[in-house]
Amino acid sequence: MEQTAAHNTPNHPVFNNKVNNQEAEIDLLELAGVLWNKILIILIGFVIGAMIAFGITKFMITPLYKAQSTIYVFTKSTSITSMADINIGSALTVDFKYVGTTRDVIEAAIKELGLDTTYESLVKTISITNPSNSRLLEITVTNPDPTAAANISNTVADCLRERIADVMDTDKPSMVQRAVVPKTKSSPSTSRNTVIGALIGALLVAAVVIIRYLMDDTIKDEDDVQQYLQLNTLAAFPLIRQKNETPSKFSIKRTTSRRPANLPHHTRSGSKSGSREE
Repeated sequence: MEQTAAHNTPNHPVFNNKVNNQEAEIDLLELAGVLWNKILIILIGFVIGAMIAFGITKFMITPLYKAQSTIYVFTKSTSITSMADINIGSALTVDFKYVGTTRDVIEAAIKELGLDTTYESLVKTISITNPSNSRLLEITVTNPDPTAAANISNTVADCLRERIADVMDTDKPSMVQRAVVPKTKSSPSTSRNTVIGALIGALLVAAVVIIRYLMDDTIKDEDDVQQYLQLNTLAAFPLIRQKNETPSKFSIKRTTSRRPANLPHHTRSGSKSGSREE
C-alpha cells in the first residue's frame, strides 16, 4: 500500500512524466487548433506561393533543351576474339570519356560550327557519360536553343571520333545515333516548381501563425488563468463597448446602471416649493 501511494504522489517521477506528457499533448492539440482556425489564411498563402513560383518559372527562367548523340568506341576494324579484348574495350571507353572534354576536341567543334564562345563556357554545357557494362559514349549538350544543342552534340561527337582515331591510329568509331532537335524543354519543370512554391507559401504562413501564437502571452479567458497562473477564477466581468469605441485588450469600461423611470426625482427646486406650500 505504501509503494502504491508513493507512485501517486505529485513529486514522484512517474507522476511528473505523465503530467509533462499530458501538457505536451495539449500543446500539440492547441497548435493544431490554431492552424485549423487560420486554415483560410494558410490556403491563401498556398495559392500565392503557387502563383509566384509559376510566374517566376514561366516568365523569368530561361528554358533549357538537351540533345544527345551516341558513338560506339570499337571501330569496324576492331576484332573481339576474347574476354580480354572486351575488358580492354571497356577500359578504353572510360579513357575516351575524358578525351571528349579536352581542349582539342571542344575547340575543334567551336571552329567547325563558327561559335562565338570559349572553351570554358562550352565545356560546361557538355556531359559525356558511359552507360554501365557498355562500350558506348553518350554526348549530351544543354542549350537554350534546341537547334544549337543538337548541332553541338553531333559536332562534338564527330570531333571525338576523329580524335580517338588519331590517338589509337585506327579507324574512326561508329556513330550509333545522331542528336535530333528536341521539341520539349528539359528544365525548368513548371509543375514541380509550382507545387514546391505552393508548399513553401503554406509553410511560411503556418510558421508565422505558430510563432505569433507562441509569443502571445496575454491572458484571454478563465482557462488561461488556470493553465498558466494555476489560479482559480472567482468571477468574470463582461467587457461592454460602445459603438464608436475602439477595442482595447488592456482597458475595461465600467458601465453605470440607469435609474428606473418610475422613481421620483428630488431636486432642490422641488424641495423649496414643497416647503413654501407648507
